[in-house]
Amino acid sequence: MANRERVNLAVIALGLVALFASAAPRAADIDYDPRRAAPLRRCDEQLHHGRIDAARDCYQPLLRTGDTLTRAEAAFALGDLRSANDLFRAAVTADTTATLPVVRWGRMYLAAGQYADAVALFQQVLEKDQNNIAARLAMARVSVERFDGDIQDELNALLKEDPNLLEAHLIASRLAIERGRYDDAVREARRALDLAATQKQPPLEALALLAGVEVMRERDPATPIKDALEYNPHYGDMFVLLSYFDVIRRLYREADVWLQRAVQVDPDSATVQRELGLNLMRLGQVDEARPHLVKAYEGDPYSAATANTLKLLDSLGKFDRIKVETPALNLQLRKDEIPTLGPYVQQLASTALPALARKYGYTPSGPVTVELYPDHDDFAVRTAGLPGIGLLGVTFGNLVIMDSPSGRPTGEFHWGSVLWHELTHVYTLGVTQNRVPRWFSEGLSVYEEWTSGPTPGVSMTPDIIDAFVDGKFLPVATLDEGFLRPSYENQIQVSYQQAGLTCLFAAQRWGFERVVTMLRSFDGKVTTADAIRKAFDIAPEEFDRQFTAFMRQRYAAYIADPKRWPEMMERAHRMLEARNWSNARESAQAAITLLPEFTSGGSAYEVLAAAEEGAGNANAAIAAWQAWRKAGGWKPDGLRKLAALLLAAKRDGEATEVLAAVNYADPLTTEGHDQLGQLLLASKNGTAALREYQVLLKLQPADTAVANYGIASALRMNGDATQARRYLLQSLETAPNYRPAQHLLLEMTGDKAP
Repeated sequence: MANRERVNLAVIALGLVALFASAAPRAADIDYDPRRAAPLRRCDEQLHHGRIDAARDCYQPLLRTGDTLTRAEAAFALGDLRSANDLFRAAVTADTTATLPVVRWGRMYLAAGQYADAVALFQQVLEKDQNNIAARLAMARVSVERFDGDIQDELNALLKEDPNLLEAHLIASRLAIERGRYDDAVREARRALDLAATQKQPPLEALALLAGVEVMRERDPATPIKDALEYNPHYGDMFVLLSYFDVIRRLYREADVWLQRAVQVDPDSATVQRELGLNLMRLGQVDEARPHLVKAYEGDPYSAATANTLKLLDSLGKFDRIKVETPALNLQLRKDEIPTLGPYVQQLASTALPALARKYGYTPSGPVTVELYPDHDDFAVRTAGLPGIGLLGVTFGNLVIMDSPSGRPTGEFHWGSVLWHELTHVYTLGVTQNRVPRWFSEGLSVYEEWTSGPTPGVSMTPDIIDAFVDGKFLPVATLDEGFLRPSYENQIQVSYQQAGLTCLFAAQRWGFERVVTMLRSFDGKVTTADAIRKAFDIAPEEFDRQFTAFMRQRYAAYIADPKRWPEMMERAHRMLEARNWSNARESAQAAITLLPEFTSGGSAYEVLAAAEEGAGNANAAIAAWQAWRKAGGWKPDGLRKLAALLLAAKRDGEATEVLAAVNYADPLTTEGHDQLGQLLLASKNGTAALREYQVLLKLQPADTAVANYGIASALRMNGDATQARRYLLQSLETAPNYRPAQHLLLEMTGDKAP
């Protein structure tokens, strides 16, 4: 054990080696532990009252005391994290049995946003003493900041052991606010306020939380704000917290108001400047964000979110913007992707915006901006300031940010559906001035993917139905909790699908117009339960009962025997591999009957199509692929296979439509553009054919003669003989013996240039 501890500490010690000493004490860190040394408490009091110079003068002499832990805490408070890191390590090494230095060292990492290192230290303490309250509280803080599951049971256990744990009440209050349980939040915050007075601790966090409740209730938080600022006139972190409560509700303009106030009361805080800059980025105000991020960097150059965002801003010179007048649309893509991806983004967005405007009775107040990032980490930084997030797209009001199809492996995601999903948010957020609950906005976006997007069909995986059968679906009134603080693995994905199914059920049960009526009722004060009563004239409990019946009916075949579906899937694949076409067909059809909405890779539809083709039944294979697509299948390989079968069957019109659909899944490969271009030319659609060949040429195929010839053919069809000749000559320059180009040149000798 001792050797392992030494190794762990050595690794952890590397984490902050690059951090330097900043100029001001760290006002955000409040240590509520009653074991904190009295000399530190005297300095803390100055800091918590906002007397920065007095606090600095108080902490400085403590750097020269004999107590290593006190020296470490003083360096931490002064912002000298490099010295604090060394001193905490020395304190831990000096007494390997002491747990307080390890916890406090971890708290420093937590304050620096280095969660993995913080957790490693807290876990070391818990390995020695699983009941250590300080370490358990610290782990609860980490979970809150990282949105790491449901910690309510742990908080209840801590408070049962010690009802006077001030920090536990603060954490419980914040969780209650996030869950919309405002009475509970007020009770916990007031209990923390009383304990702060009794224990002679600052009331600042408790007052900030009480202000947060008022903000969430759409009421004026003036009283708790006044009390907090009287205690500490420079308490900018309160406004950062209030902005957080607006950000999680996607009220970015309201968050900006709080952050502007934060800058007024605490302009030297790197945290305040960073959060304001990041929120301005969400509002699309990139130029306005930069000076705040620069100031944040000057105060704390080792903040990953600040540094990453500034690097991203520097890289935006590689991007360019396309302005579309009707509908009002701005597209921002990397310059090299504008000629290849731009046409498809513009086409899909220009189709989606008016269609969604009609459905929701809303027109955005300004142009909708769509930004696509080929580097997923750039997208993540643009969205959250940090790489590594698992999202594909995010919407901030009229601003949509998402991965480019080049940012993910081919077939990993359908960029067209993601764009349609995010554009739906523009309307559901806009209709309600961003007051719609997260579950409902996400649910409607999923619903639109299924019913109106480029890949219609309710695509479902068995784990979602298993979650329903296991009772893991949440009541509709509390469905938001599944998005914000999941309590089990995969709950966020389950919640997305549950929300989509809930909207599908409501639209089928009452009609989509009533769903829009429900959407329009959200004004910030109306809850989900209130909206359901108003729109559908039933209690939310009855809504849940009817939704449950809907689910049991829709998935009755699967629910009746959940083990049979994987058995049929395994047998279907095994029979296909053995080229036993008849049995493969039988098992695949059985699996489809049990769960017709499963269209992911290796689906029963694919087995059925392969079995039918193997047996020589081309039309049956086409039917299987078409059923797959109707159910929501979209993988590029499957679509291309279907197109090939359709072409072989002389069904060119259907093949054209399928190949066009491939572009919303995999537009940046050379495969298929020439084939689609030929079909479009054959159907006299010169404009669409020109787009395909122009894209093909920009994708730099090995043989450019085909692309240039295709452009020439399309231009000629569109009446531009001069440009057609130019591209035709380029085709022949590349491949002088290319017969189609030679024939076209002969045909064009009689054409008159306009």
